[in-house]
Amino acid sequence: MEYSHVSVMLNEVMEYLRPEEGQYFIDCTLGGAGYAMAISERIGEGGKILAIDMDPMAILNAQKQIEKNKYKNIILEHDNFKNLSQIIKKNFPSGGPVHFHGIVFDLGLSGAQLQDEDRGFAFSKDSPLDMDFDKGSGAKTTEHLVNNSDEGDLRQLIRNYGEEKFAASIARHIIQYRKSKTITTTRQLVEIILSAIPKRFQHGNIHPATRTFQAFRIATNKELQNLEEVLPQALTVLQKGGRLAIVSFHSLEDRIVKLFFKKESTDCLCPPSFPKCICGHKASLKIITKKIITPTEEEIRMNPRSRSAKLRVAERV
Repeated sequence: MEYSHVSVMLNEVMEYLRPEEGQYFIDCTLGGAGYAMAISERIGEGGKILAIDMDPMAILNAQKQIEKNKYKNIILEHDNFKNLSQIIKKNFPSGGPVHFHGIVFDLGLSGAQLQDEDRGFAFSKDSPLDMDFDKGSGAKTTEHLVNNSDEGDLRQLIRNYGEEKFAASIARHIIQYRKSKTITTTRQLVEIILSAIPKRFQHGNIHPATRTFQAFRIATNKELQNLEEVLPQALTVLQKGGRLAIVSFHSLEDRIVKLFFKKESTDCLCPPSFPKCICGHKASLKIITKKIITPTEEEIRMNPRSRSAKLRVAERV
């Protein structure tokens, strides 16, 4: 299958990252390599960009693009970005610590992942329930979660990660269905969700199964935990004046980014009731985007999947 993915707010990300000749960058979510290639062209052969992705499809596509366009400054790494510190040590083993001029994250799904019929990211086609980004990694699949979690865990997972108000009903219907048959496909899960949600609530702007599928994808890949783990590492390897640009697509991710930026751009973290600071915390970031940046109407028209994207940028101080 041909890998396809449109990098969201590419122009805006480039404007905030400001890549220049000879600089070093990290693209923590390679995807279709849009950011990586745009940065590569600006930093020249004297610079480097370390590009990371869990999806072997993304790595294979990037290898083809690099060969086709004769890029000499892109380092590809098939890994989870939560391992950022180790990935950097592996690829820059000598010469002391490496500090980067910019780091970018695009936390959304790629078009290729949604179109892959062997995965369960989308429910427009009947696919196996396997939402693992690192396909073939041997990790527990979505199918395992759906069929082995108890009702309370399912309810909490769907409510917390999907922000689904019918989480209790959906969890109960999954348990009931499992009594007679194992849930192995996206079609089965969609049918269960539709049976659990009153019909009068099934005519909104998004498909009734969207939030539940989001919840299982997040849980399968531990997306929020991984994001929380990588942000302090990214901060550590940014040089002074270096920028961190993060594109998120739902409120759970955006909340993590927003709170991290707020904490690291604040000096004292002691409660207001304390007469003086005892924490010793010093601000290490300056927030560049006081308000979130969203795609233009033209970009949304050209790429409807971009409509929920939010860009936040902060600078190392």
